[in-house]
Amino acid sequence: MTSTTTSVGPLLRTWRQRRGLSQLELAGRADSSSRHISFIETGRSRPSEALLLRLADRLDVPVRERNALLLAAGYAPHYAQTPLEDPSLGTLREGLERLLTGYEPYPALIVDGTYTVVAANRGIAMILDGLPDHLLTPPLNAMRITLHPEGLAPRIRNLEEWRGHLLAQMERQIALARSEPLRALYEEVSSYPLPDQPANSARPAPAPDLSAPAPYFALPLVIEHDGHILSFVSSIATFNTPMDVTVAELAIETMLPADPATVKYLRSLAP
Repeated sequence: MTSTTTSVGPLLRTWRQRRGLSQLELAGRADSSSRHISFIETGRSRPSEALLLRLADRLDVPVRERNALLLAAGYAPHYAQTPLEDPSLGTLREGLERLLTGYEPYPALIVDGTYTVVAANRGIAMILDGLPDHLLTPPLNAMRITLHPEGLAPRIRNLEEWRGHLLAQMERQIALARSEPLRALYEEVSSYPLPDQPANSARPAPAPDLSAPAPYFALPLVIEHDGHILSFVSSIATFNTPMDVTVAELAIETMLPADPATVKYLRSLAP
């Protein structure tokens, strides 16, 4: 038995433990036996390609990492990783562009698995207006732009709550996937110092008291733009049952206005 084959066992055990399942529980979900699962994890047995894919599905292993499991077991990758600009994804790109444009004047963007911005609409461009060039030089990173002390952070009125929400979101993703680039990004943005709030601004406004009853139905992003205080709640959508690594890691984030004043202001900017 080759070392390539035996290396799949520890990988599988790691994913099973991350999901908090026993060998018996995983075997029941995958129509196998705990004995066979034990043999795979200890390197005494090589799983078939079909069983390995079924185990990965029951463990909700990310598509990229399913390829890693297959390679570790000596099989070819099952899922392609097609560049988003590839002609074969033309229909997908066109649909995403229509979605972003149709959401205007409200902000919406699409990011990959490390929060690199792959597309955005004019609502996002409006929010980013005035940021320094070094943050807006491609490839743009949504987390870096939001939390950098020279980025949006000084404009966010509830920065402590929003920063905590974003970092917790990244922590959950890191716990679910073995992504060193994502971990490196987390280490970077979590180390950013909090920006100094200006002593006087054009239109000072207090941050909302999120501990008290409020009209918000989810944690809002409260941000100042051109003297106006805007409030948004974020919704993130991903693709169901993706068969491509690139598509699997895309996330569509739409920013829904959280109060009438934000709706009125954004509509006043619409061409």
